[in-house]
Amino acid sequence: MGRNGAIKLFDVGSNTKLTTEIAKLLEIPVGLNKVEKFSDGETSVQILETVRGCDVFLIQSTSCPTNDHLMELLIMIDGAKRASARRITAVIPYFGYARQDRKTRARDPITAKLVANLLTSAGADRVLTMDLHAPQIQGFFDIPTDNLLGMPILIAHYLQRLFIGDDLVIVGPDLGSVNRSRNFASTVNCPLAIIEKRRPKANQSEVMNVIGSVEGKRVLLVDDMIDTAGTIVKSAQALREHGATEVYACCTHGVLSGEAVDKINESCIKELVMTNTIELPEEKNIDKIRVLSVAPMFAEAIERIYEDMPVSSLFTKAPTNIRPIGVQQSINL
Repeated sequence: MGRNGAIKLFDVGSNTKLTTEIAKLLEIPVGLNKVEKFSDGETSVQILETVRGCDVFLIQSTSCPTNDHLMELLIMIDGAKRASARRITAVIPYFGYARQDRKTRARDPITAKLVANLLTSAGADRVLTMDLHAPQIQGFFDIPTDNLLGMPILIAHYLQRLFIGDDLVIVGPDLGSVNRSRNFASTVNCPLAIIEKRRPKANQSEVMNVIGSVEGKRVLLVDDMIDTAGTIVKSAQALREHGATEVYACCTHGVLSGEAVDKINESCIKELVMTNTIELPEEKNIDKIRVLSVAPMFAEAIERIYEDMPVSSLFTKAPTNIRPIGVQQSINL
């Protein structure tokens, strides 16, 4: 038993498999709750066990259907707050609306800030997330916000597979990914290249140039998220046209909306590696996709938050050992 009293971990609905894996690593049960819809489409949430005085962790990615998942999380937070939870942490492996973080045109909303305000107003005491599309979104919150990094997990995976050395080039798919790609390339000790692109309109991109040499090399495209897969597929094709022998890709968040999976399967990308911050529908044909679990990192972060310990060590390396929290707790209805 930690010094903060009982811990309760709930699956709000979008990350059931990940929640189960995290609970198993921490050796605690998943809390009992029910998320349903009324006939008119309104969301109904029931917490089916006591949370009074507990440290409550609610796991929910605000992925597609984004608005439904966001409302489920907000209502669950409100329910836990009204049930006298001691502290509520919204664990959001994938934070939706993160791309709407600034005004790019006149009269644009800053929706990421709005979502931060909603979470705080609902009653969240803390937010735990991973690879925010724009790191400055942490400053949108007036409550503590920990932004874990998926890169250590991806790097550990590729180091294990010996993706290192001069025959490999790390490629950033756009200028905004330079820092992430540079850190990746530095860690695996290999050259860096950047794709220069432009977006004529939303969800469309055009490759303008490849900055750096990829001729005769294996290349690894590194990004934080892949949505429609248009950018990553066009970048892969451009790299092959510039002489790359093999093209691989990786990302933290596999949004994969629309026909993204089909595009990847039909592209020259040999393999896409991503994490399970967003749960893939079972019917998806994922021939070229390999999924890595973020459960160990989130489990350790949850443990550290629960025990009031720092989480800074998780920003540089993937966790290898998870210590269980206390003992199996009985469920009090």
